[in-house]
Amino acid sequence: MVDDEGYPGGELPLMGVGERLRRAREATGKSLAEIAAETRIPQRHLTLIEDGAFDALPARTYAVGFSRSYASAVGLDPRAIADEVRAELGTARTADAPQRLRNFEPGDPARVPSRGLALASLAALALLLAGGVMFYRTYFAPGLTPPPLTTETVAAHTTGAPTAGGAAPAAASGPVVFTAEDDGVWVRFYDGAGTRLIEKELARGESYTVPPGTDRPQLWTGRPEALAITVGGRPVAKLADRQQVMRDVAVDAASLLTRPAPGPAPPPVSAGGAPSAATPAAPSAAPTPGATPGATPAARISPTT
Repeated sequence: MVDDEGYPGGELPLMGVGERLRRAREATGKSLAEIAAETRIPQRHLTLIEDGAFDALPARTYAVGFSRSYASAVGLDPRAIADEVRAELGTARTADAPQRLRNFEPGDPARVPSRGLALASLAALALLLAGGVMFYRTYFAPGLTPPPLTTETVAAHTTGAPTAGGAAPAAASGPVVFTAEDDGVWVRFYDGAGTRLIEKELARGESYTVPPGTDRPQLWTGRPEALAITVGGRPVAKLADRQQVMRDVAVDAASLLTRPAPGPAPPPVSAGGAPSAATPAAPSAAPTPGATPGATPAARISPTT
């Protein structure tokens, strides 16, 4: 008899792969249950391999991988067994590619991820991607999201007609400066393309000058009532008189100068917290006493003297 490399003496290479594996197992004195425990391959799959029913296995790669593990467990050459399984399955062995692909053929079912794990991984990946998109749209691309309803109202007010007096607004020139009138005033300035210019919390008295030449500068803040605005040193009206979220508000000189002029300064406050009593006395200055001697009523009084 001729001894083939990797096979027990007396076996012929023309014998089927399954029969050869069965005889090798019996020669070692092991049962199918012992081989299943050693290789972690289900016993029903080992039975299909010994019967040569490779087509009944889940896939061709399982047939090759399981047969290789079975051959190692019973002392046969795993590579030779794998090649013969491919031959029985009608797969031709090529030079390099199949040699590399053999490293990916599953020989251990425990290493194959379960369907539940795969679905859970996909769900986690989808949530991660959704969170990343929301984070980007909120903090890095403020101009891409539609403005809230309050912003639309303010924009309509901003782009309205000139002041009630009908006078043309001043030339849209000079630096645009925002000054915080309170501590912790959060602002974000960005251009028309959404590129952020600055984002920070301004302290009381801290100012920020919009860089000249910025394309369509805009502002996002939740404290518009706490921001004093000047254009070329000239004060203009605040964006709002109460706390609210304002976003995508145009803050170029031309847009700010079309807003109504700021109202008169509030009356001084006395120590008690009430307006000063001297303020209402201003109308009394109209009929000044010094004007009566030279006034017309003096001629009417002269006949009595």
